[in-house]
Amino acid sequence: MSVQGIDQLLGELKAMSSLAAGQAPAAAPAADTPDFADLLKSSLDQVNQMQQESQAQQAAFQAGDPQADLQEVMVSLQKASLSFQTMVQVRNKLVSAYQEIMNMQV
Repeated sequence: MSVQGIDQLLGELKAMSSLAAGQAPAAAPAADTPDFADLLKSSLDQVNQMQQESQAQQAAFQAGDPQADLQEVMVSLQKASLSFQTMVQVRNKLVSAYQEIMNMQV
């Protein structure tokens, strides 16, 4: 997730908190910036693409392709694993935040 996406999310959260407090929102989010769902989907797509590229390199190495380098295969496997683990942690935080919001008294 980029810094721009985090800034946008913080802006949306501030606008929601001011609405909940009964105040007018300070500023509406810009129309040209992507929303949170788009950022999350693009992040998931990037993780999926990294895993597919890693699997393709692994298959090429196993098939005996002379262009496939063992070090590159291992690095791509580790990158795919790390990006997946990061996405799982982001998902866990989102689920935790959702559950906390749902348990709030109105």
